[in-house]
Amino acid sequence: MKSYDVAAFGEPLQLFERPTPQPTGSEVLLRTVAAGICHSDLHFWEGGYDIGGGKMLRVADRGIKLPLTMGHEIVGEVVALGPEAEGVAVGEKRLVFPWIGCGACAVCRRGDEQLCMKPTFFGVFRPGGYGDHVVVPHPRYLLDISGMDPAQAAPYACSGVTTYGALKKVGPALKDEPIAVIGAGGLGLMCLSVLKAMGGKGAIVVDLDPKKRQAALDAGALAAIDGGAPDAAKQVVAAANGGVVAAIDLVGSGGTVQLGIDCIQKGGKVIVVGLYGGAITIPTPFIPMKAMTVQGSYVGSLGELTELLDLVRTGKVAPIPVTCRDFHEADAALHELKAGKLIGRAVLTP
Repeated sequence: MKSYDVAAFGEPLQLFERPTPQPTGSEVLLRTVAAGICHSDLHFWEGGYDIGGGKMLRVADRGIKLPLTMGHEIVGEVVALGPEAEGVAVGEKRLVFPWIGCGACAVCRRGDEQLCMKPTFFGVFRPGGYGDHVVVPHPRYLLDISGMDPAQAAPYACSGVTTYGALKKVGPALKDEPIAVIGAGGLGLMCLSVLKAMGGKGAIVVDLDPKKRQAALDAGALAAIDGGAPDAAKQVVAAANGGVVAAIDLVGSGGTVQLGIDCIQKGGKVIVVGLYGGAITIPTPFIPMKAMTVQGSYVGSLGELTELLDLVRTGKVAPIPVTCRDFHEADAALHELKAGKLIGRAVLTP
């Protein structure tokens, strides 16, 4: 098998050739037919996260070892089954749930494997979709995408389930009041599509890039505001006639989290999804005075991905822009993502 791996942090991806693995036990071998390139991949490629104050959280300190085959948004064709694997058949195309935990702890048993303290995520702790084959430990992590375009379906495993999980945290007010969505990249456009499918009132989108703001408007945003404007928060408040019930921050910088805090109404929520990095200082009296919630939202559960795909099958989730690139263009696509040149999602295909 071939893969394009991070061999040194910040350096070009390297082509590796290894024996194609053979599935044992309950394992399933897939041939990769689509692999999304996610903004999180930039952190794994660069080697860390900015946590403010000039400090970095090194991915090596999280147990990530090189060479690393990235890619956690994977659609693959089943090519071989272990003797204990049941429920899938050779030739089927399946979406991989990538956020696999240890399977034994209380967190995993309640269905939140994505929050396990001993994760085994694809493209992070186990080889992912930047390789032409992947081994999935059990058929339960393979979801039916019959009738879906694999390149369109692959991002549901991360950008889809991540935004779906964040939107669910808003609660019933989602259908009655507008929210703010900070960031109009692949996650932002997916969030708009899923929000509409969930019956949401709508979203005021904030982004620095005028092309991405226009893409958000084209996708149905109620308004698109320049996040670099000195009065960006006031513009959001005005557009929402008094502040939003929730701000979903898909960037996650110190400045964007502060923007979210500044534009919510009393009792509102700031749901932080993005991992851009930085730090903020919040005067503690403001927390009870504003009765606000600042909540993190990390990807999503297997159950949530199943729910999302059911929603997709209704035809209510509009497709986001997808740019297909050949596997050997993975490094170039990463650079384009870093430079902010991509609209929607880039997906690697054979």
